[in-house]
Amino acid sequence: MPAESRLSQAPERPWHRKPEGACRATECTALFRPSREPGAAAKERVEAAKAVCAGCRVRVECRRHALAAREPHGVWGGLAEEERRALFTTDPSPHAGDPWGA
Repeated sequence: MPAESRLSQAPERPWHRKPEGACRATECTALFRPSREPGAAAKERVEAAKAVCAGCRVRVECRRHALAAREPHGVWGGLAEEERRALFTTDPSPHAGDPWGA
């Protein structure tokens, strides 16, 4: 299924951390980059946030929201901001991979 048709299936309402979301037990600062965070610390924080997302029951729904809303900051559904931006600037052909992680 093309990315555009998948994006149209994303929820249009604002996203709030879901009660069943793994991030509910995590401080928001683990998911979003503080200002002036050194590169090494940012990499560690992003990897830790992705680990939280990895086993989350609402990861795909969260990722869909982040892509549809073009969330500019933080880790959403296991994708960092740079990874989400890359999905919008690369070839959307079927061989490009599945950003939904389903």
